[in-house]
Amino acid sequence: MLNRLLITGAAGQLGSMLREKLQGRAAILRLSDVADLGEAHEGEELVPCDLSDGDAVMRLVEGCDGIVHLGGISVEKSFDLIEAANLRGVHNLYEAARAHGRPRIVFASSNHTIGYHPQTARLDHSAPYRPDGYYGVSKIFGEAVASLYHDKFGQESALVRIGSCTPKPENWRMLATWFSHDDFVALIEAVFRAPVLGCTMIWGASNNDHGWWDNSHAAFLGWQPKDNAADWAEEIARTVPRPDPDEAVARYQGGVFTDEPIHRS
Repeated sequence: MLNRLLITGAAGQLGSMLREKLQGRAAILRLSDVADLGEAHEGEELVPCDLSDGDAVMRLVEGCDGIVHLGGISVEKSFDLIEAANLRGVHNLYEAARAHGRPRIVFASSNHTIGYHPQTARLDHSAPYRPDGYYGVSKIFGEAVASLYHDKFGQESALVRIGSCTPKPENWRMLATWFSHDDFVALIEAVFRAPVLGCTMIWGASNNDHGWWDNSHAAFLGWQPKDNAADWAEEIARTVPRPDPDEAVARYQGGVFTDEPIHRS
């Protein structure tokens, strides 16, 4: 069991879910965000922190022996906003980890690093980047920082390219991209349990019949996702209109992000 597990972005949708589901997986959960985290429960420490503040991040990471990094901006925004939260923030996190004994990191990357690949393609870990916006570019930067710190300093990271991590699949695209909460928790457990991790990219998706991504390169982790978006296919067919094949959401793996304009301000 980990002694102190840090979760950044703990007030967000995924952070709030992991705050609940990772209780008992570490002696202490250190929870951080710029947003309100409410009251601390038993076994929790609340440490507000702006990831763009390097000194604050250095203090945040001290004493942690594991990190789940969800913090930053998770949608398409202007470059200035993304630069501060996602680029400077991930640099500060990795510098702090290097200074404090290199605790293993689960880095929440994204399918938007490869968003312009067509939905007809099946991708493995060697697929080239095709980001669909500044958000996707920021996650590529984060993966590159993780790779650098692994090669230069021995920092281990799991780069989890999250698909659609929701309680259940909500639309046709999610029949391929859905990543159940339970499968995400099981992946985190496998990452911290593995004797050796290295710097490994993992597609964050459940065992979906219609999935686009091949995780065979990460089989050494012993992680086997159990949930399947196909269990919801009939409900989606009944309640969600099927998009036109020419729409971005039906053409590209990044879905509607590929149709968004660049945010100038």
